[in-house]
Formats: sequence, structure tokens, C-alpha cells
Amino acid sequence: MNKLLIITLSCLLFACVQTTKNESSHSSSLKYAKGFRVTREKGYTLVEVTNPYPQSSVALRYIVVQRGAEVPVHDNNTEVIVAPVERMVCTSTSHVGLLDQLGAEEVLIGFPTTDLISSEKIRPRIGSGLVADLGIDSEMNLELLYSLKPELVMGYSISGDMVKLSRVSDLGIPVVINAEYLEDHPLGRAEWIKFMAVFLDKEKEADSIFNRIEKEYLAAKSLVENNTTKPTTISGILYGDAWFLPGGQNYAAKMLADAGYYYLWEDDSSSDFLKLDFESVYAKGVDAEYWIGVGSFNSLDEMKTAEQRYELFAAFKHANVYTYDARRGPTGGSEYFELGYARPDLVLKDLIKIANPELLPDYALYFHKRLE
Repeated sequence: MNKLLIITLSCLLFACVQTTKNESSHSSSLKYAKGFRVTREKGYTLVEVTNPYPQSSVALRYIVVQRGAEVPVHDNNTEVIVAPVERMVCTSTSHVGLLDQLGAEEVLIGFPTTDLISSEKIRPRIGSGLVADLGIDSEMNLELLYSLKPELVMGYSISGDMVKLSRVSDLGIPVVINAEYLEDHPLGRAEWIKFMAVFLDKEKEADSIFNRIEKEYLAAKSLVENNTTKPTTISGILYGDAWFLPGGQNYAAKMLADAGYYYLWEDDSSSDFLKLDFESVYAKGVDAEYWIGVGSFNSLDEMKTAEQRYELFAAFKHANVYTYDARRGPTGGSEYFELGYARPDLVLKDLIKIANPELLPDYALYFHKRLE
């Protein structure tokens, strides 16, 4: 792994940062996100990604300085980012959703497989050639990427394998790891808009956007807090021989709970996704009232064609099966994967509307739709 990406807690770095902190530092307030910290220092901002990938043992650190300002003393393991970033390459559609919300779509100049982007603001820029298609994520065209002269590449790592991103760093291009997907609270994921904002000089806008999302989320949650009955639900589908569904502490399970459902695996202690066999899911979930989150299926017939046994579930029989893929861009990109993590308030309202439509009489489902 490239030393520009793997940040060690060296004595030299600790000493220079600690001295400055004693003089003038203060940390930005985060309410839900656990995976990053933002500290204002004298003349620069320190951004730390404390959990960059699952089971990581190191934190990644970035120094953000204003354009034209003096770069503070730092060790070779610390990446320096000049803000505001004006030319960025993103590698996940969830990053694109953050740019979209911040009104910073013009900074995006490259993306792997641009067909996955559904943003109404960015699609025209792709069509005009202002956003380059860099190929498949794992095999990005590094020559093309280099020619774009990005000031920042925002990446992610699921396994801790940084080889591809290290090659980007070797080209002299700053790389920042975004680990929002590891947050286990829906509002924790949304709060990563503050992370993106630091590199764009849009912190005030991010605070305002997040506060509005939080307010809407909590107001929706309060609608079901006094419900005496909770509809039962299952989630997920089979991939091969394994049924993947959220663990009881997963962000999706927490959202179902906040929406007033009894998720049948809510007592599970995992924050990851469970991998179960069909028989285990059937034994517990055959009588569940709802089935929410069935991948990209577009109809009940399509589900049954893929797996005949799906029709054994009560939720399937009563057509109470819902997909989150109601909105797709003109080239097939899922708006849920682009914007859903950044707008948990809309997802929560969808879930409430499904089981308790009378609580949100004027609200129409946004991401979700009932399969027929």
C-alpha cells in the first residue's frame, strides 16, 4: 500500500499536530458519523478518516489548506489537499449524490462507468463530454485519469486493498478515502456531506443541508413512536445459494425500526449483512407481512422466474413486496444508490408510507415501489 494512503501514528506527526492543537485547534461537531473527524487548526484543517475500511487498524489523515496558503509541516504519510477543489474524480455514485446536494456538480470531471450516474444536473455534463468515462472501477483508465488533471480523486475500499488507488497516488494525484458506507446509523451516513464539504469550502451549506435532513428524519420517526403494533418484515434476496439480509444493527435494520416495523432479525448483533440459507429465512419469515428491499427486480413474475420458492412467502402472496429501485436514470443508474444514503429522510418516509399511509397522506413514495 502506498504511504500516501496509509497513515501511521508516527511520533513526528503526533508531536507537530499536538503542539498546534494546544494553541488554537477546535473540532467540528458531528452528531451521528463515527468514521471521520474535522479539526480546525491555525492556518489549515485536519481531516481524519478513523475507519477507512472494515477492520482497519490505521487512520488516514489529510491536511486541507486554502489555495495560495502556506502548507504546514507534516510527515510523508499525510496527504495535502488544496481547497476549494475545482476538479474532482469520484469513484462511487454516493459521492456524486453529495456533490449534487452541495450544488457542486461542476467539479466532477471523471467517473468509472458514467452510465451509473442518474443526476439530472450531471447527465447533461456527461453528454457534453465534461465528465469522462474512466471505465470499470477496478480497471480505471489511469492514463485518461491523469490527462484530466484532477486535483482530487475520492475513492473507497471495501477490503483494504489500496493497490489501484496507490497507483493514482503514484501519479502525484491526491487521493481521499470516503468511508460513509461503514456508518451504522442512517443519519451518520448522511452526515458525510460535511466531509465532502471541507474539500469544497462549502461547510456552511453542508451544515444547513444536514440539519434540514435530520429535522425531517426525526419528525417522520416521531409519527410512529406511539404505534402499539408493528408490522413484521423481511428483507433481501437470494444470490446463488445464499440469502443476504441486514444484520440487526445494520443501518437498514435501524431504519426499519425507526419506521415502526418489527424486523425479524432485529435482535441480531451484527452491523454487517447476514448470509443465510433459504430454509433459515423461510422458517422465520414465511408469515412476515412485508418484504422490503428485493434488489433490482421489477415484478413479482420476475422474482418467481428467478426463484420459484419466493411465492411461498405471505408477503409475496399478498403483493406486499417493495423494491427501492423505483427511480432510474436514463442510462440505468439507480437513484437510490446515488442519493438514498444521503437522504435517509426520504427513505424513512417511504417506509412509513408503505405500512402506515394515513400518517403521511400527502406524501408519495420516492425511492420505493410496490411490485405487481
